[in-house]
Amino acid sequence: MTDKPKDWVFNDPRLKELKQDYAAYTEEDFKVWRILFERQMPNLPKAASQAYLEGVKAVKFTADRIANFEELNEVLANTTGWQVEVVPGLIDNDLFFGLMNLKRFPSSTWLRKMDQLDYLEEPDMFHDAFAHMPLLVNQPYVDFLEKLSGIALKHIQNPWAIQLLSRIYWFTIEFGLIRENGELKVYGAGILSSAGETKFSLSDEPTHFPYNVRQIMSTEYWKDRFQDKYWVIDSYEQLFNSIPEIEEVLEEMLAEKEAKN
Repeated sequence: MTDKPKDWVFNDPRLKELKQDYAAYTEEDFKVWRILFERQMPNLPKAASQAYLEGVKAVKFTADRIANFEELNEVLANTTGWQVEVVPGLIDNDLFFGLMNLKRFPSSTWLRKMDQLDYLEEPDMFHDAFAHMPLLVNQPYVDFLEKLSGIALKHIQNPWAIQLLSRIYWFTIEFGLIRENGELKVYGAGILSSAGETKFSLSDEPTHFPYNVRQIMSTEYWKDRFQDKYWVIDSYEQLFNSIPEIEEVLEEMLAEKEAKN
């Protein structure tokens, strides 16, 4: 991967030139967005990280309008310099990390149907937009995404390395908690888009650990139920500053596995 030009991903045939066709959204689409937005947003002023709440204001998300990527990209261009890149859905690891290493956040544009409000196997645009994009205006957060993706690209041919790095992504970007003014708050997108897991993750039922790179990389995660463990950062700067440690621990764990084989 390292011998390719840095912008190789933009010319990859697996990524077609896709754009958000805002005019194509149906009445049902707008209804789904509104229901999901109004069901979750009232929970977040007390539950979500301050950075997320500030991000919602910055990107101007409302219940009335499905997120408009053209407008959003203007906001991002003037804050962190990131952009949203439309993808058809789930994409291969090299494209996923390749885009984010170029400051492009991959997002689908399709919305779940009315009969899928409570459960969806594949993340839709509500998850991608509502849960992820407000934090794209936070500089340490996006710097972490960019650098973590760069590490993944160096090891993209090694499934074990990608699995270990995916655990970091999962327990931070998707299911991370942050301590603000002594209180637990949510910043992970997988929690932010789920009213049920928002309440559960902040309760006394799961176990909460201080952010620990090695511990996270040694822990498997679940895709089909609430997590029973969550890791808590003290700041987004702490997340970004852990990048050298992530590289170091990754190399150690890869060496350990190789020594066993």
